[in-house]
Amino acid sequence: MEEATRGMEVITRYFSDFTTEQIRQLGALESVYQEWNAQINVISRKDIGSLYEKHVLHSLSIAAVFNFPPGSRVIDIGTGGGLPGIPLAIFFPECEFQLVDSIAKKLKVVDAVADALSLTNICTQHIRAEEIKGRKFDIAISRAVAPLKDLWSWARPLLRPQNMHSYNENPVALPNASGLICLKGGELAAEISESGTRPKIFEIYDLFPEESFREKYILQVPYQRNV
Repeated sequence: MEEATRGMEVITRYFSDFTTEQIRQLGALESVYQEWNAQINVISRKDIGSLYEKHVLHSLSIAAVFNFPPGSRVIDIGTGGGLPGIPLAIFFPECEFQLVDSIAKKLKVVDAVADALSLTNICTQHIRAEEIKGRKFDIAISRAVAPLKDLWSWARPLLRPQNMHSYNENPVALPNASGLICLKGGELAAEISESGTRPKIFEIYDLFPEESFREKYILQVPYQRNV
């Protein structure tokens, strides 16, 4: 419990206004992941002790840049152990999250974590994103899954076009999320060029000046109808 409390400090350093239930859910993440990660390795053994900074806060960096409007339908492509989907589902309880992965045993961990946290806005599906038919989402998210070219080819058919003028009118409010939002690291110039997209790029270290976030980025590829 003390480790979880220390880990939570890095979250509350950058975010406030959590409800009591969100604090409970976030605080429970470490013990649940440690229990399940010992059985099914979804988080690097060397990183499990830094779960809150390197994984939870990293996932929540998306929430530091974008608002997810209530009712948004979100797909987490290649969710692995539930990142970034689970932290974002805690942060945005009024949104619906579909977490998909091609490896069933990883989704067993996601289901166990969601059940332990009483997260009712998450569902999982054992499927490759490119195999999904007949469903549309407002936002696609992903973390260190595949090159941007592949991610965009998988995400684009699943996205509902957005009118980008639907951004919050309040000038101090965060813009509403849309399109593909993914977490990436390292040198990205060649990957972006090969993708044929022109993503907006946000440096996570500018948001959270922690050493582990150097050369870590949020990329957004908007998907908008012509207006």
